[in-house]
Formats: sequence, structure tokens, C-alpha cells
Amino acid sequence: MKEKVSTSDDKRGRLTRAAADLTYARGFNNIALADIAEAADVPLGGVYYYFKTKTAIGEAIAAQRGEEFQQLRAVWEQARTPKERLKAFVQFTVDNRESLVRAGCPVGSLCSELGKEDTPLARSIARPLRDLLGWVESQFATLGHKRDKAGLAMHLLAALQGVSLLANCFRDSKLVVEEGKRLSTWIDGL
Repeated sequence: MKEKVSTSDDKRGRLTRAAADLTYARGFNNIALADIAEAADVPLGGVYYYFKTKTAIGEAIAAQRGEEFQQLRAVWEQARTPKERLKAFVQFTVDNRESLVRAGCPVGSLCSELGKEDTPLARSIARPLRDLLGWVESQFATLGHKRDKAGLAMHLLAALQGVSLLANCFRDSKLVVEEGKRLSTWIDGL
């Protein structure tokens, strides 16, 4: 028997998804609550009912992005070996290169935008990347690189975030493809 989703959960979810999509396309500071309401097809008062502040919307976006990364990690975990899992992570970035060209990494670009100030929201937005970094570290540890797992994980994540930024800046998806090949070869050599 399928559990029925309440109308309020549906509206809150629509508002969160709309806010995440708009933030990705235009930046968190460039969207208004009215934009979110319109995109979610919810009256403006509904935004205030579910989210008392724009910071609360940012927290919801962070939670949604964290859930998305968790779902991706579950898919990557289906690969047999840590090398295959790491390469699946790299391939995910390559597969999403056109989105990266348009707007960069949805989490990385938001971290960059909000990280200019040391606020609770900036720290919250960074949580999905921090969790992803921990997962990457665990893959390197399983590969037998326990002592240098943090450095290797940082190298991989920094390379993917960097190429995402450059692909967006230069509007060139080939950069992502080439970096993906280099990183996959590097992982194979470990």
C-alpha cells in the first residue's frame, strides 16, 4: 500500500525544488521569495507558511542537495570495487558537463556564493560537499590508502570542482571530458 503524501509536504517540496532550481540558475542572492512562489505555483503567503526566512529556504536547499548526493552515493556503491566507485563519481561529473557549462556545480557554486561570509547558512550549504568528501576518503581508505586518504580525496574533489568552474567560465564541456579521462587514468594507477 502506497503512503499518501500530504498536500503540505507536496507544497513544501515544490517550494524547495523551485528554490533549488532557481538558485542553481541565477544564484541564491538573485532570487526573491516571489520568484520561488511563482515557480512552485504556490501563493506567496505559502512561502512564508513553510519558510519563515530566506535562510530557512537555504537550509532546505542544503538538505535537498545532501539527499541527492546520498542517493548518488547509493548508486555508486553498487560498483564492485572502490576504484569503480570513484570512477563512477568522476563519470557522473562528465555526464553532467552541459549543466556544468551552463551554471557550474549546483553545490559548489552555491558554496562559493554564500561562503563569502561565515554564517550558519554557508556552513550548512557546505555540508553536502563535506559528506561527499568523507565518502571519497572512505573509498581511498578501502583501496589501502588510509594514511593519505584525506589528501587523495581532496585532490579528486578539488579537480572536479575546479573543472566544473572552468567549464562554466569558458563555456567548454570538453574540459570536463578531458579532466574526467585524466582522473580515471589516475584512479586506475592507484
